[in-house]
Amino acid sequence: MIKKILVANRGEIAIRVMRSCREAGIKSVAVYSEADRDSMHVRYADEAYYIGPAPSNQSYLVIDNIIKAAKDSGADAIHPGYGFLSENAEFSDRCKKEGIIFIGPSSYAINTMGDKITARKTMQAANVPVVPGTTEPIQDIKEAVEIIKKIGLPVMIKASAGGGGKGMRLVREEKDIISSVSAAKSEAKAAFGDDAVYIEKFIESPHHIEFQILCDKHGNCVHLFERECSVQRRHQKVVEETPSPIMTQEVRDEMGKHAVAAAKAVNYEGAGTIEFIVDDNLNYYFLEMNTRLQVEHPITEAVTGVDLVVEQIRVANGEKLSFRQEDLSQKGHAIEVRVYAEDPENNFMPSPGQIKYLHEPLGPGIRHDGYIYPGYKIPMEYDPMISKMIVWANDREGAIKRMKRALEDYILTGVKTSIPFLKKVMDAPDFANGKYTTQFIEKNMDILMPDNEPDQEETDIAVITAFIDFLNKEENAKNEIRTAGSSKNYWKEFGRRKGVLRL
Repeated sequence: MIKKILVANRGEIAIRVMRSCREAGIKSVAVYSEADRDSMHVRYADEAYYIGPAPSNQSYLVIDNIIKAAKDSGADAIHPGYGFLSENAEFSDRCKKEGIIFIGPSSYAINTMGDKITARKTMQAANVPVVPGTTEPIQDIKEAVEIIKKIGLPVMIKASAGGGGKGMRLVREEKDIISSVSAAKSEAKAAFGDDAVYIEKFIESPHHIEFQILCDKHGNCVHLFERECSVQRRHQKVVEETPSPIMTQEVRDEMGKHAVAAAKAVNYEGAGTIEFIVDDNLNYYFLEMNTRLQVEHPITEAVTGVDLVVEQIRVANGEKLSFRQEDLSQKGHAIEVRVYAEDPENNFMPSPGQIKYLHEPLGPGIRHDGYIYPGYKIPMEYDPMISKMIVWANDREGAIKRMKRALEDYILTGVKTSIPFLKKVMDAPDFANGKYTTQFIEKNMDILMPDNEPDQEETDIAVITAFIDFLNKEENAKNEIRTAGSSKNYWKEFGRRKGVLRL
């Protein structure tokens, strides 16, 4: 049985996994980079190991460093969280080779579902509906142009090896085909080292709906219903809710069966997500599979009462699922918002820096998954998401009201955050009535933001400017310390040197 788990991640997801470990009586091990010496996940774990400099490609993405920390700590298993190495087939295989349990699927499942074209073929073979499009990678621009003309505009060009909105271009007009294909290929090459793309028919007024699945090593597989994830900015989710406001029970049952069939098609083990694109008539098509725990998993936990991390650990231990499909049901309504350290009124410029004051919302039906605290400096090197706020209520109207109250009670100073923007989302009529698609932000620009969204060049300039501002703040802070003299906080400093911290 697993007695000690190394969490190969940082921030809120690391703490979230460690909380379930603590409840289960399992020891937790943190890993941290130079930038994360004072991070809350390091303090919360039973042990912590330094794994390298701040850049993720020198720390959190270095498999050798993670494995060494696991061996040095005597960890039985590794939980990858999400992001970083969570969907890395090589990492899954390496853990197996080293005799360490990887709390996630096999490398076969990761590889099959990680390559978008292979995934499409696999889903077609399993009779799961897929969006009309290509089934082979395309590297020649002329070939791509010919195929697009055959499929018919509009189409979506996507990186075969990609995700997270990278290497994606929507083409509505013939004059934009060549430039869009070239741009998608270039971005895919830069992000994933592979410029192969595939082409899908673009679904107008699309809804992004995903199903949580859970499978054991004994062939049992269930779904834990859907999550509506259509509030997105630049293909990144901002707000999620469950149940979906557009779903009917009949379609839910059908989609759930297809989600389970998709997972079984790759002999899936553990927690994962099958994502669908859905039109206004509730026609649905397989989009992709995330072979890991999702950022938005807490809302599923809120309406089902299932701790997904505990179930992941049970599956990794070789145990059978403790429930059947008919044992599961949705109770009430849950909404999650992602809080970012960024300035919505200034082109969503990243806002790293020191937290001066923090008051987290409290009260019935409120869950806050975060990792910051007063005095903590948000690093520039990682994703700017600093917390997730989850609310639950008996119905959707009650959940929206509770979220509005929670956002009002969420007070944070020292850095700019997306909280004002999230308040506007909750107040938007299209969100309130549940009639929104992935174009929600674009269509409600005048309500949600003072100015139009920036193009990519403006965004790049904003990031560079934020980084320069961050460096200036750091230098000023150092100067203040030199002037004021030394006043070390030895409690914070304890154990943050290179090496291991044991509590």
